[in-house]
Amino acid sequence: MARYDKIGVGYALGRRTDPRWLTPVLSALGSAASVLDVGSGTGSYEPPGRRVVAVEPSAEMIRQRPAGAAPVVRAVAEALPFAAGTFDAALAVLTVHHWPDWRRGLAELRRVASRQVVLAYDTERHSDFWFVREYVPEVAALEASRPSAPEIAEFLGASSVTELPVPWDFTDGVFPAYWRRPEAYLDPAVRRSCSALAQTSPAAVDRGIARLRADLESGRWQAGHAELLDRPEWDAGFRLIAA
Repeated sequence: MARYDKIGVGYALGRRTDPRWLTPVLSALGSAASVLDVGSGTGSYEPPGRRVVAVEPSAEMIRQRPAGAAPVVRAVAEALPFAAGTFDAALAVLTVHHWPDWRRGLAELRRVASRQVVLAYDTERHSDFWFVREYVPEVAALEASRPSAPEIAEFLGASSVTELPVPWDFTDGVFPAYWRRPEAYLDPAVRRSCSALAQTSPAAVDRGIARLRADLESGRWQAGHAELLDRPEWDAGFRLIAA
């Protein structure tokens, strides 16, 4: 519970809903009238027009939920305080990799809802992101400890897995959101919104940022990544899993 009480300060400023991801999330929920949003954070992808209950362990994240957000229960995914079959669907957006026992948490999603919709990512693709590969390779060790989208899909017995590419002008500041806007990573506020950086050694991050700043000033980054500069979107490994 304490993790996001510490690293979640100011989270809502950098992590804003992008309709290009909200639309497929709503589609995956189908006709579900009642939705449990587990690990809801500030509620970025809670579906409008449905009966939604949020579950969030961090008091800091709950504090940042906007007026009019769904009612929230302070609890963890591994022990959902609801009877079996209470909801039509359970939603978990970019949260499973934070759960201490992710299999138990996913089992709880199946217990309380007949449909599960999980947005996760392929940890190998994250580890191959240029920021990790060239500047903060220490992040790869963290990613290796996290459940990957293919594992999650297999555990749930997914009926569909949809690729969600990251547009170059993405408004939700997920870790790879700035794949075409590298100067953004020089901003400490941007880095604080990325759990992969917030949970990596500050010394390692500082070293990487210093190298990135130098490469941007010299033009070395632009020369080495010219193929990215005209791309409208990039596959960072995000997958929308429905079961």
